[in-house]
Amino acid sequence: MKNQIPLIYFYGIVPGKYLAVWPVYIINDNPASLTFTIAADDVSTIERHLLSSHNIIVSDTSEIAVRKYITSSVRQRLHQKAFRERVLLAYSQQCAFCRIKHIQLLDAAHIIPDGDELGDPVVNNGLSLCKIHHAAFDSNIIGVTPDYIIEVREDILEEKDGPMLKHGIQELQHNKIILPRDKEMWPDRERLYIKYTKFKQTG
Repeated sequence: MKNQIPLIYFYGIVPGKYLAVWPVYIINDNPASLTFTIAADDVSTIERHLLSSHNIIVSDTSEIAVRKYITSSVRQRLHQKAFRERVLLAYSQQCAFCRIKHIQLLDAAHIIPDGDELGDPVVNNGLSLCKIHHAAFDSNIIGVTPDYIIEVREDILEEKDGPMLKHGIQELQHNKIILPRDKEMWPDRERLYIKYTKFKQTG
């Protein structure tokens, strides 16, 4: 902390998986509680410190504000990354609607959007969905009842189009979603009810 030596912070997202954040700096130390505070920064800070050590004058207008902004951005990225990994792991890395298992095509969809009162990045507020079903769920083309039953919007059910609409969306009507093995990871019924109410209003 005294020498402002940059460190690497390994943030555990799921057992055996970490996200590396670099550089981070210790900005506060509390020996009584055996804790310390870190802040994230960018590589330009290291370059500024090197220039300063060579007696080159570097303007340091608002390093604290910059670190606060970067730390906030990094924290949000870590939460989202951890949310994705935990949701996909809970659903055995498959889409809860269609069972597709290509991880590159899977997203962790929020039931209640991030930033809303109940929009916490927790597994109970998530569904593992492939990209097309994620988009359909977010835009209220597809809804999920509090009893975990998929419903397709009426106008979409009546629409005539190619095989993607028929097999990828319309045939999901009244199917039950694939649920995590661990019942504690199942989608929260209250959140589903709120989202489902918006879906019905859209229809």
